[in-house]
Amino acid sequence: MTICYLWSLMNEYFKSIILQKTGASFLSEKEVIQELWSGYGKIMRIGLENASAKSVVVKHVQLPTHQNHPRGWNTDIGHQRKVKSYKVETTWYDAYSKYCVARLPHCLAIETQDDEVLMVLEDLNESGYPLRKRTVTWEEIAKCLAWLAQFHASHLGKVPDGLWEVGTYWHLATRPQELEVLDDQRLKEAAPAINEKLNTCEYQTFVHGDAKLANFCFAPDGSVAGVDFQYVGGGCGMKDVAYFIGSCLDEKECERLEAKILDTYFEHLQNELKEKNEALEREWRPLYRVAWADFHRFLKGWSPGHWKINSYSERVTAEVIDGLI
Repeated sequence: MTICYLWSLMNEYFKSIILQKTGASFLSEKEVIQELWSGYGKIMRIGLENASAKSVVVKHVQLPTHQNHPRGWNTDIGHQRKVKSYKVETTWYDAYSKYCVARLPHCLAIETQDDEVLMVLEDLNESGYPLRKRTVTWEEIAKCLAWLAQFHASHLGKVPDGLWEVGTYWHLATRPQELEVLDDQRLKEAAPAINEKLNTCEYQTFVHGDAKLANFCFAPDGSVAGVDFQYVGGGCGMKDVAYFIGSCLDEKECERLEAKILDTYFEHLQNELKEKNEALEREWRPLYRVAWADFHRFLKGWSPGHWKINSYSERVTAEVIDGLI
């Protein structure tokens, strides 16, 4: 495909930024990797000529004039949440990503103009992480848990200035409509206490906030890199762990492997910390199920028929609610 499509999609200033920051003499659109949620733009792979890299990944955000949420949540609350999420992502790359030990794409440029945002990122495919997984082995799960441990250890105790005060896209304060329509009355009443338990734990870090399997890129040797930092913010690391596991295992495996999952994550986390922190582990381990219940609350309000709503999640949530009394 020629540059024509890219030319029509992106203004001349943004194109000049890509050329300038990469040193390329010419650009060509290789593929559209992904449409952004609800029509807010595109992620594209851009080919480069006469540059040190063969390609870059460009995230081009364009705020839509008409919103088109796939599940019908077309509201100003949702729009403002998305707008903030892109500001958070640019802040993350600009101010924080350089301090993160976990592997992620290097950011080559960030530019904002009117209602458009451009992020020019390293192409992880070209850097040795070309694989995406829909199913994973235990070894691959362990690699992702190690990545999360690195991410959390890198930011333990830091203040999320310019990020979400509370990370994750399902955070209760940003999802009042989903709570309002939740028909599980017991969970609805317990939601604030579940939220409070996670937000007031002593040990806080930055959470990725959307650490699903689809946001991990794999190398042939099994190592991983993470992408998509729109919902990075403060919080308990168990939020990421619970959400990740729910994205790649069925309910039987979630239950069967629960202890192994936690043992593996905390082994990696302790190895990443400058010195062993047993108090953190004692606090966070029980919060794994609380984090699970927190996401379950969002999911039951947002999409009551979702495949992730299962008997394991219901049992875990019921036990968490019982423990709050």
